[in-house]
Amino acid sequence: MKKNKVAIIGTVGLPAKYGGFETLAEHLVTHLSDKYDFTVYCSKKKYAKEEQIESYKGAKLEYINLDANGIQSIPYDTISILKSLKNNDVLLILGVAGAWILPFVRLFTKKKIIISIDGIEWKRDKWSLFAKLYLCWAEKIAVRFSHIDISDNESIQDYTGLKYKTLSHVIEYGADHTLEVKPTNEDYIKYPFLSQQYSVKVCRIEPENNVHLVLEAFKEMPNKPLVLVGNWKNSKYGMDLKEKFSNVSNIHLYDPIYNQREIDLIRGNAAIYIHGHSAGGTNPSLVEAMYLGLPIMSFKVSYNKTTTENKAIYFSTAEELITKLKDTTETELEILRKEMKAIALRRYTWGFISNQYDLLVKEALQTDKKKSIYSETNKLDNDFLDEYQMSHLKNAEMFYNKR
Repeated sequence: MKKNKVAIIGTVGLPAKYGGFETLAEHLVTHLSDKYDFTVYCSKKKYAKEEQIESYKGAKLEYINLDANGIQSIPYDTISILKSLKNNDVLLILGVAGAWILPFVRLFTKKKIIISIDGIEWKRDKWSLFAKLYLCWAEKIAVRFSHIDISDNESIQDYTGLKYKTLSHVIEYGADHTLEVKPTNEDYIKYPFLSQQYSVKVCRIEPENNVHLVLEAFKEMPNKPLVLVGNWKNSKYGMDLKEKFSNVSNIHLYDPIYNQREIDLIRGNAAIYIHGHSAGGTNPSLVEAMYLGLPIMSFKVSYNKTTTENKAIYFSTAEELITKLKDTTETELEILRKEMKAIALRRYTWGFISNQYDLLVKEALQTDKKKSIYSETNKLDNDFLDEYQMSHLKNAEMFYNKR
C-alpha cells in the first residue's frame, strides 16, 4: 500500500544532537517510518560535510544552507516549507517562524498542515521587541491557517483556546530514551561530584530559565553542590554568569554535552533536579528528569505545574529555593521520586507520543477546516443550556464572535 508522505520542518535536523524538536523528529521517524514516508529538513550549518547523509532510519534528509535557530529560522523554515510542497501530503511544522507563508500554502495547494506552536514563543526574554511582535503575529497566522495545531501543555491549550477560539491538540514529549547509568571508576575521575549528593540543572543559558536565580541560591549554600550544564558561550548573559560563578567551590558549570550516556550519567545520579524555566510549555529536560525518577524542584509557573501534575516542589525566588532545599526531608524526596517516575511512565513515553502524532496525521488527511472551540454549542437549544446551567457557553461564543 502506498504510504502518505510527511515533511518534518523546523528542526536542526537528524541525527538529533541537542533540542526537543530534534529528539521528537528522531522518535517519530523511528516509530512511524513503517507507516509514512518522512522527509526531514536539516540545517547544513550544523552538520559537517561528512555528517550530511541522504537518509536516516528510513527518512529522507534535505539540507538548507541556513541556521535553524534565531532570526535565520524565518527563511530556514520558509524555504523548507516551499521545498516540501513538491512531494509531501502533510507538513508537520515545528515552531511558528515560517508561518507567514501558510495563507499562501492554503490558498494555492491542498497540502495538510499540522503545526506545533512550541509554547508561547513570543514571550521569551531572549527575543528583541521586533522579534516578539513578529512571533506573536506568526503564532496567530499559524493557528488560523493550519488544519491542526499542537500544544505541548494543557496550559498552552487553554491559552490558544481563549485567544483564538480553537481547540489545540495536546501532545507532550517522550522521555524514555533516557537511561539510568551507573558510574564507572573513569566517571568518578572525570566527574568527582558523582560521589556526593548534588543537584543538577540542564538548560539553555537564557534569562527565562532563571539560571541567575538558581546560581545565586546555591552560592549561599556552600555545602550543597550544583551541576549546571548549558550553552554558556551563546550569549553575554551566559558568559557573564560563567565568569561570576565558575570559581564558586560548590558550583560545577559545563558546556553542552552531546553524548547521551554522559548526560544521563550526570542527571540520573543526582539527588534533585532544579527546573528554572518560566516560559514555554512542556520542557523536554524536565520530563526526562522525571522519567529518571528525580525529585523535582521547579519554578512556579502554570506550565511546570501542569507537567508535574502539581506534585513537584515549587519556588519563585532564590530565597524560596534555599528554603525548599534546606527544609525538604529525604522521606519527602523519596516520595517525590516515585511520583515523578509514575507520571512520566504514564504520559511521557515515545511510543505513546508517536501514536498520538500518527492519529493527528490521519485526522489531518481527512480535515478541511478547523473547528471553533465553541462550534458544538450551536447545536444545543437555549432551554437545554439553561436547564443544565451551561448558558455561559452560548454567552462566551457570542462574546468571541463580536470581537
